[in-house]
Amino acid sequence: MVFNKILVANRGEIACRIFSTAKRLGIATVAVFSDADRHARHVGMADES
Repeated sequence: MVFNKILVANRGEIACRIFSTAKRLGIATVAVFSDADRHARHVGMADES
């Protein structure tokens, strides 16, 4: 099964690692976040948020 896009419902370092790996594999990413995480690193790393 090949994924075109994944939603990452996690935050922090784990989310950053997922985004980095997905980017390397050519998979688009979506981040979900709360107001408190609006400026967090993992939100900026996602293709969509």
